[in-house]
Amino acid sequence: MSGINQYLDRLTITLTDRAESDIRLQVDVYDNSLSRKWLDSLNHLIAHGYHLEKNYCFLGWDRSARNLEYLCEQINQSIFQINASALDYTIKDYFTPANTVQKGEVGDGLPGMRIAHEKFNNLHRYFEDLQGTSANPSPYYLQASEQTRWHIRQLNLLCHEAECFILSARKAVQAPDWRRPSQLMCWLNAPRFKLDDEDLQHFGLDKLAKPFGGVSIGVNKAVGKHHWEVFHDEGRDSRLDELTTTSLSSQTEASGDFDIEWGRTTTGHDFWTEQVNDFSNWLVNNGFDPHDPSLTLGYPQVAQVNLLETFSCADPDTVWNILSQHLDVKSIATSDASCEYDYHWKDVDYAEQQITALQKF
Repeated sequence: MSGINQYLDRLTITLTDRAESDIRLQVDVYDNSLSRKWLDSLNHLIAHGYHLEKNYCFLGWDRSARNLEYLCEQINQSIFQINASALDYTIKDYFTPANTVQKGEVGDGLPGMRIAHEKFNNLHRYFEDLQGTSANPSPYYLQASEQTRWHIRQLNLLCHEAECFILSARKAVQAPDWRRPSQLMCWLNAPRFKLDDEDLQHFGLDKLAKPFGGVSIGVNKAVGKHHWEVFHDEGRDSRLDELTTTSLSSQTEASGDFDIEWGRTTTGHDFWTEQVNDFSNWLVNNGFDPHDPSLTLGYPQVAQVNLLETFSCADPDTVWNILSQHLDVKSIATSDASCEYDYHWKDVDYAEQQITALQKF
């Protein structure tokens, strides 16, 4: 990555738990074609007070109050609201911690505490049917009220969040060092910018591994699942014409959204090398060139949390213990814009807050 030692800007993200003292993440922004576009978009979101999605922010934290029981309740509530709407679409499904997690012993090659992928693939299929894509919205979505559209969107977000929680809960038992907590900073109605050929050079197989504290552009979640997700969800022997999900897509757009990786860096470990090789073979078997930049594989890094300045160390266990007590974003600031976020996903009217925000822009 060119210009990796030159920084465009410094972000400060203040996290709080509303009781203890705040912590401030110090984030250095890289200087490349993609990060420049991303930073411009981020400054727009901050300066214009777009709504930060606090109900889709901290994923894979196995000690979060947003546990699997809570997430299943939220999925069922959204299904109920969709079924009760005027749409001619009925979801005959119900989600519980028991039917979303596989039973059995926990260990390498054993089924216990693994994600029940078929259950979540079906959930994602409901979302795809109801929303369509950003370029081709579903007739159901076009007919839906603002409240129903909000619940349609929740099917997708809760699906991903529940899968992340299950993955980390299993890792906490089997391999606690390899839990995959992350921080997703997503804003409602975030304007998108087009990726050009220069931007595509920042994708690739080598960008599948996210460094600890690495900041990458957010995946455009409105277009469906990307290749890496489908490979994991459907299995290494899957074929495209047999997929449960119907919207496999490359990324052609991005926004000011971003993800912070809080899991240990996987690069250089045998298990990771094997996974990437299996994925590469899966792509070839499905007619893709693993080195084609237009596939937009991986997660291009646009910034890096300065771990030593923020935490006085780079030890994941220490960082996790600190962050797990501060799972709420209080504010964010760049050199050009700043914003306070004085609301929370536990607010009794939070759904109404988001529905109002969706109508704002």
